[in-house]
Amino acid sequence: MLRAGAARHSLGRTTIHVAIVISLAFGLLAGASGYWAVVEAPGLVRSPNDAAVIAAARTVPRGKIKDRTGKVLADNKKDANGEFYRVYAGRATSQVVGYASSVYGRAGLERAYDAELSGLAGDPVSDAFAKFGADRYDPKDLTLSLSYDLQRAAVVALGKRRGAVVMLDPATGEVLALASTPTYDASAIADPSTARNEFEDLQADPTQPLLPRATLGRYVPGSVFKIVTAVAGLGSGAITPETTFKKQPPAEKDGLLVGGFRVRDGHHPATGSKALDLVEATEVSCNIYYALTGLETGGADLVAFANKMGFGKELPFDLPTAVSQVTSGDGSAPGGFKDDVELANAAYGQAETFVTPLQMALVASTIANDGDLMQPRLVTAMTGKGGTRTIGPKGMGRVISVGDAKAIKAAMVKAVEGSLGRQYTTGAKVPGVITAGKSGTAELGGTGEPHSWFIGFAPANAPKVVIAVLVEQAGRGAEVAAPIGGNLMELYLKGGS
Repeated sequence: MLRAGAARHSLGRTTIHVAIVISLAFGLLAGASGYWAVVEAPGLVRSPNDAAVIAAARTVPRGKIKDRTGKVLADNKKDANGEFYRVYAGRATSQVVGYASSVYGRAGLERAYDAELSGLAGDPVSDAFAKFGADRYDPKDLTLSLSYDLQRAAVVALGKRRGAVVMLDPATGEVLALASTPTYDASAIADPSTARNEFEDLQADPTQPLLPRATLGRYVPGSVFKIVTAVAGLGSGAITPETTFKKQPPAEKDGLLVGGFRVRDGHHPATGSKALDLVEATEVSCNIYYALTGLETGGADLVAFANKMGFGKELPFDLPTAVSQVTSGDGSAPGGFKDDVELANAAYGQAETFVTPLQMALVASTIANDGDLMQPRLVTAMTGKGGTRTIGPKGMGRVISVGDAKAIKAAMVKAVEGSLGRQYTTGAKVPGVITAGKSGTAELGGTGEPHSWFIGFAPANAPKVVIAVLVEQAGRGAEVAAPIGGNLMELYLKGGS
């Protein structure tokens, strides 16, 4: 039998142990609560299933989305139940602004900046304390670099064809136009009374109007990719602007034999037996010259320099982007190529090479900005109760030297301004302005027409605008994409924004 003192001592120790356990349990609960309320708060407010997000969508007007001039692209209305829904300026910006629908969720900038537009985004501590306030929502208005007038002009230029136009400022990365066609009526998706019929019709449309081709469409680039090969060739030191290839002139007639495959050209009558240098080869878009440049550069350096411009991963951008590739990477040769045949064909934009229009705009921007690539961006400011926060330019790094960029720029000028080059870039020249560019005709195999491409910038001596134009299965680049590019650059330089 225990003495009374011993029993009291044992009971006291047990009480202390229980108190410690309870304290630790409460501590863990408090820590978990703080973790979810503070650390994970930014993620929760971006979840469409979060109760606060659902409540905000119904009772709080979302922030407005405006273009660079202040034109409202996305605004709010109330339905018969007094709940808010979105209305949009027009079809031209549907692929960029997207939609916010109580039935089908979010797309475009409405999705990417959902928390900011709904008023639930802030720093973790502010979000945590806001939960206990009566007015916790702070919807932000977004200001874009986009020009609605330029965007609408790009959509009109593409017309009923499937395609995309990307225009940006090479010095800042600001996106001026990001057009994709066909477009759709975002307001009809946002309006609960019309959402289901509209969305079902769009899903059934074989032209895929819901696909933002400028950012998520992947295409064979054809000869516009030669600018990537020029970057890699010069940047790696494999060639100089004066480099010529002895194999090129004799191969013009019957083609360049690479591993049993013949690379052919179409300019032979114009250049005869002349050995072309970088400028001359770019002017006439010589496949053989660029195939030889690719082989001389090697697959590893071709892929490495492409990756410096954004290939091989999603681009750092406001909207999701498809990954552009030089090769599928399945091969055992350097760079992931299967063999020299694939490398030679990729060097002039065929084989397993696929790109987005935004990616090719960044390639042109690299040259326009003397080898220094700026990150593309759409949102330039967010305005809420606490004022306006601006989002400034951000670099992606130097890709090649200023000298190498200037050499490629000279070649791209010749491709538009030269007596032979203008035959391949008809309509690309901006009147009264030195214009640089490169057209592309992307062969698809089979019986379909090739994709029509153009990339360029102007004025070439002090670039203010870069453009990439892609028109699906529209034929030669000179016939469709190049004149669209020239007209839109002219419009912008004349104050059309």
